[in-house]
Amino acid sequence: MAGGQAVTSSEQTIYPSLDGNISYIRDKLCHTDDLKVRHLTYRGQSSALIYLESTVDPTLIERNVIRPLRQGGDEDLSQLFLTLRLETEHKLDQGTQSLLSGNCLFFTKDNMKQFYVLTTPAKYERSITEPENEGIIRGAHNGFIEDLTVNLYQIRQQISSTDLKVHYHNIGSTAPRKVAVMYMNNLADPTVIKKVEGRLKGITIDSVISTGFIQEFMEDQPFSIFPQFLNTERPDHTGAYLLDGHVVIMLEGDPTALIVPVSFFCFYQTPDDYSNRWMIASFVRFIRLLSFITAFQLPAFYIAIVAFHSNILPIQLFFTVQGSLTRVPYPPLVEAMLLELIFELLREAGLRLPSRVGQTIGIVGGLVIGDAIVKAGFVSYTMIIVVALTAISSFLIPSNEMSSAIRILRFPLMICASIFGLIGIAFGLTILFIHLCKLESFGKPYLSPLAPLKIKGFKDAFLRFPIWTIRGRHGEKKHN
Repeated sequence: MAGGQAVTSSEQTIYPSLDGNISYIRDKLCHTDDLKVRHLTYRGQSSALIYLESTVDPTLIERNVIRPLRQGGDEDLSQLFLTLRLETEHKLDQGTQSLLSGNCLFFTKDNMKQFYVLTTPAKYERSITEPENEGIIRGAHNGFIEDLTVNLYQIRQQISSTDLKVHYHNIGSTAPRKVAVMYMNNLADPTVIKKVEGRLKGITIDSVISTGFIQEFMEDQPFSIFPQFLNTERPDHTGAYLLDGHVVIMLEGDPTALIVPVSFFCFYQTPDDYSNRWMIASFVRFIRLLSFITAFQLPAFYIAIVAFHSNILPIQLFFTVQGSLTRVPYPPLVEAMLLELIFELLREAGLRLPSRVGQTIGIVGGLVIGDAIVKAGFVSYTMIIVVALTAISSFLIPSNEMSSAIRILRFPLMICASIFGLIGIAFGLTILFIHLCKLESFGKPYLSPLAPLKIKGFKDAFLRFPIWTIRGRHGEKKHN
């Protein structure tokens, strides 16, 4: 190793020479060009300030570190750096990790048994704005950003309670990322907390890029199409679930909060449900749950009725439907698959293009392609109506993950309907219901309060009863 022999004590890994420490850090960081070493003088001895210019605030270093060192003379470091957090460290590997976190290291030649870590991270934050995919009409209009500290601040603004507890974890062997686990100490289930922290510690991966990595590693049933974590970028939504006894997981550098455990009905609830009066909120929530049925069953029912059970249609409607099918050379399944594929293409194109262009592509593409494909005789007008209603229904689902799951589910259900008719739909729905009954989120039933049946839980499931019937006249949560 360059620069001398390392101290072999388990308490120290620092080298006895200044050059040796600098060489070790350079080697550890692969001689990256953004590693800067400033040679200074402290108490008449050579010293070195080391930092990564891409992770620190250069103005802060110049004003609060270098200038005090040049003007301070022989004062103690704790007196020179009054505005910065100063810590001592013995292990160079820990010091290298501190550099990656936006800190700088200060080595003094007169004391080669330790070095100092100064907190000088750069702050490149976007402003706190409302999440685009979770807009509400009434309530707070702020959202999480990529800074974990700011996100925790927003949650504590929502919940000013001493019972709110935060645990930090580091995940990733090559590039560790900080993860925060939050819960209300007096409300959260200790069994769930133990499972969450146990599964977090069991994640073995080089690096965690997003909360989606955590979600896949920690799910009870990773092969289920249904999401078992609720994700949100809203502090008020997160705070409400914390107060209901749920556990929240957040990752440094990701504005998404993961909430566990959750049930199927959690994905159809929004903050607006509790801002509006209970009758309006109940009506809107019922419409959302109705959209769940329409979003993946309507095409299958249309295929089954047209192909097998057209005799159940009223006579006038029968002739209307049959008239629109006379020019179509394909069976209803091919019609539906073709239109669904076109819709998915337009949807994906709208997401990838700039917002203004994306909206134009969606509207113009839908109108032009829809009209042209009907005139060409590839699909019927009736199928256009069915697929359009299905698409609108899928947009009513507040959770994007649940919406994606429902969109995928309608394809196997359409195949069942094209082979066996209504019997195939009944068979498919039975399999789906059995799967949902067996599914759990951190040990909690996914279909609660429907299965197992809890009548009191219906006050905030299909409909939203008045707040005082759910939490009591004094605001206490009525646990089932």
